[in-house]
Amino acid sequence: CTNARRIAVLENVMNPTNIGAIFRSAAALGMDAVLLTAAGSDPLYRRASRVSMGTVFQVPWTYLPEDISWQDTLHGLGLPWTYLPEDISWQDTLHGLGFKTAAMALRDDTLPLSDPRLEKEPKLAVVLGTEGDGLANTTIEHCDYTVKIPMSHGVDSLNVAAASAVAFYQLGTLHNNV
Repeated sequence: CTNARRIAVLENVMNPTNIGAIFRSAAALGMDAVLLTAAGSDPLYRRASRVSMGTVFQVPWTYLPEDISWQDTLHGLGLPWTYLPEDISWQDTLHGLGFKTAAMALRDDTLPLSDPRLEKEPKLAVVLGTEGDGLANTTIEHCDYTVKIPMSHGVDSLNVAAASAVAFYQLGTLHNNV
């Protein structure tokens, strides 16, 4: 993530079809990497790989392990880690790399996806949650922005894969050449 400008963070996205579709959108729409929590589906699972049209082999990705220290994670990514506390969160790690984080959530206190502040961020991590429940409240609270896609016709939300495509198009490096 050191040289990345736009990344996706997937928190507990369980459906392999959604994982595959998110990877395909990430590749097509200018995301530089995908980070996944360990509770989510495996991108190398056959269904995920097929739906992704092979983009799980093109887009750099890794898990955000919950059972080892962040020092080990950062060391595995080739990043310096000697001064980081063991209980550092992935948000803190991304902030340390210069990223701002944008939680995709259905809340009233959100920015629209088209807010110019998001597009102007030199490094942005788009954080998407599991099907149904969305992101954990603690995840949202630790993100720099809370963002939602404006809806019409009484529709309250999109599937996580569809929402990722909309967000990646609006915020990805393909559309956003900051």
